[in-house]
Amino acid sequence: MGGLREVAASFVVPGPSGVAVRARLKGLTGGDEKVLCLVGDLLGMLASRDLKVRCAAGLSHDSEQWAERKRGLTEVSSSRWAGAVTKATHDQWALARRGQLAHIQTLQAGIETITRRLSVPVGEKGTKRAPGGYRSSKEWFAKSRRLQVLEDRLQEVRAHREAGVVRVVRGGKRLLNTRHHLQTAQLTETEWRARWQAERRFLQADGESGKRYGNETIRVTPDGEVSLKLPAPLAHLANAPHGRYVLAARASFAHRGEQWADRVSANRAVAYRIHEDVGRGRWYLTASWTIPLVQSVPLETARTNGLVGVDTNADHLAAWRLDRHGNPVGEPLRFGYDLTGTASHRDAQVRRALIRLLHWARRHGLAIAVEDLDFTAETTREKHGRRKRFRKLISGMPTSRLRARLVSMAAELGIPVIAVDPAYTSRWGAQHWQKPLTGENRKTTRHDAAAVAIGRRALGHPIRRRTAPPPHDRSDRAGHRTVQAEPGSPGREGNRPRIPGPRTRSVPPGCGVKAVDQNAQHRSGRSAEHEAWQQDSLPLSI
Repeated sequence: MGGLREVAASFVVPGPSGVAVRARLKGLTGGDEKVLCLVGDLLGMLASRDLKVRCAAGLSHDSEQWAERKRGLTEVSSSRWAGAVTKATHDQWALARRGQLAHIQTLQAGIETITRRLSVPVGEKGTKRAPGGYRSSKEWFAKSRRLQVLEDRLQEVRAHREAGVVRVVRGGKRLLNTRHHLQTAQLTETEWRARWQAERRFLQADGESGKRYGNETIRVTPDGEVSLKLPAPLAHLANAPHGRYVLAARASFAHRGEQWADRVSANRAVAYRIHEDVGRGRWYLTASWTIPLVQSVPLETARTNGLVGVDTNADHLAAWRLDRHGNPVGEPLRFGYDLTGTASHRDAQVRRALIRLLHWARRHGLAIAVEDLDFTAETTREKHGRRKRFRKLISGMPTSRLRARLVSMAAELGIPVIAVDPAYTSRWGAQHWQKPLTGENRKTTRHDAAAVAIGRRALGHPIRRRTAPPPHDRSDRAGHRTVQAEPGSPGREGNRPRIPGPRTRSVPPGCGVKAVDQNAQHRSGRSAEHEAWQQDSLPLSI
């Protein structure tokens, strides 16, 4: 057991810190769409220029340069649009820096794996904790070349990070590369160009508390009227006082509409974003705001009534209910989802599976225990080698999406979510729980057993289970209990604790003190049977 890593403590996941809702802008006229395109294209061009200046400044950027950039944007737009553009630029640059650091960590992990495998003789088998050598000398040579490539990439990325150089594409790198594979993406050049322009538009503004309806740049009244402040070059398109343009469409938020209306009526900050879905030919308005962090339920309180252990898999959620003592109750549950098709279809499948799980947990008043999964370092080709199917399986598991969705949806229903360390849950669950929970009418899978292991860890119990006492036809007569573990495990043959209570004549006091001391019993192979024999002395006169 010395090679196992330390298991982190379980904790109650805090709720979300923000909310975002979306509404479709129905009834837009041709003039409204033209104005939105003109404003978005102009601000998108300014945002691209500002991002270029920010990336060129690198690590030497300071507040004076920020103020200078904002003054330059104010002259060609407005002070509020300039503030929104510069803030979005800073957020995008910071996101690129975090992605750069993650890329460095991935390269380091790949280099360490290749270096270790190259140092092992060719064909040597690996262990559970360390991979073996490469299968052939040809593969060994190819990996030695790849090691040089990864080292060169790591050196280059490190140099860029030290210099503050980042690579950012407004509109998305994936969509940009799609331009070279239009036939595979089933797009024409005109369709791709429309999507590219829509993604590069800038129509978003952060709110400000105390201002009218919580946002002066993009304003939405409680009755759904949407208006936006036009930049200076497009002020002649205004159809309302103070250089504003009012859209003909009305916004109505079906989800969290009452919360949004309360914030708008109280002039509290609400951020808005207007964007176009080119594939559907629709315009949408997204409203977002921050919410105060709710004090999470203490861990002991969440464990009171038991919980539901949930194991995340590529195509389903395996769940099993456990009482507060860690015993499985009822039958295992499975909530499936299909992750093929478009992104919206996959997201809908995940939400459907989660809402079924949450509604079932709420009916029984139970908390939910999940693994704190992070597969960012587990999908590399260097770690799993030729196991392409396994790499694809891990890459397809929506761990981050499930985690974000589960936390936000559970917070709305008031269901605590407990995160546990994922170390060894699948292995130990299958070892200690799969066979005992399998019967004639129930076939327990490894995923079901893993759900039990996750639930027991969240409850603070060890994953190993205690077996029933021996049957009555044995000589010890339902004596001490054993733990389902290897014979050499410490404490496996420990004395039974004394249980206070009334005694019967058949069970005198203290009879079970040496129940596990096999040497004190007259049994085969024990020292009590092989003691030295000595004849008592007898008088000769008898």
